[in-house]
Amino acid sequence: MSITLILIILTSGVSIYAWSHQDLLDKWVFHPFSVNKKNQWYRFVTSGFLHADWTHLFFNMLSLYFFGEVVERVFMASFGYEMGIALYLLIYLGGMIIADIPTYIKHKKDFDYRALGASGAVSAIIFSSILFNPLNLICLFAFICMPGFIFGFVYLIYSYYQGQRMGGGINHSAHFYGAVFGFVVSFLLLPGSGVNFIEQIGAWRLPFFN
Repeated sequence: MSITLILIILTSGVSIYAWSHQDLLDKWVFHPFSVNKKNQWYRFVTSGFLHADWTHLFFNMLSLYFFGEVVERVFMASFGYEMGIALYLLIYLGGMIIADIPTYIKHKKDFDYRALGASGAVSAIIFSSILFNPLNLICLFAFICMPGFIFGFVYLIYSYYQGQRMGGGINHSAHFYGAVFGFVVSFLLLPGSGVNFIEQIGAWRLPFFN
C-alpha cells in the first residue's frame, strides 16, 4: 500500500473518530494559545489529522490522492523506496508544520482561535507535483482546467490575498506557506527538477497557437 493511501486512511479515521469524541478534538486541534502557554507543540502535527466536516475531509483527501501518488513515485524513483518515503513525509509533515507557523505567531495570544485540517500539508504535495509536472491539467469544479503552473500562480495570489483579509473563516495563509514550502524543498531535493520545470513551461503554447 502506498504511503499516500496510508495517510488518507489514517487522516480519515482520526477525523471521523474525533467528530464524536470532543475531548480528542479539543486536545489535538491547533490552538496557538495552548502551544504558547503550555508548550503543546504536538498540535502542529495532530491538527493536520483533524477536519471540520465531510466536505473538508473529502476535498483534502481527494487532492492528496491525485497529487500524492505523483510525488511519491518521483521520490521513490530518484532516491529508492525507504528514502523516497522519508522525503515524501518530509514534504507532507513539513508542510503541515511550516504552514501553521505564521498562524501561531499571529494568534499565540488569542485564546479563541483554533484551526484544523491537512490543507497546508496537501498544498505542499500539490506544489511539489506542479514542480515535477507543470503542464499537467488541474481542474476546478470539474470543468475549469488549466496547466499546473498557471493554477499554482493563481492559487498563490488568491491564498496570499485572502490570507491578508482573513476571508471566509479559512486559514488561507496555511495554504500559501504550505505550497511555497512544498515547491522550494522539492526543488532543493531534486535540483534537476528546476531545469525540467522551466523547459516544460518554455515549450508550452496556448492551444489555439499550436
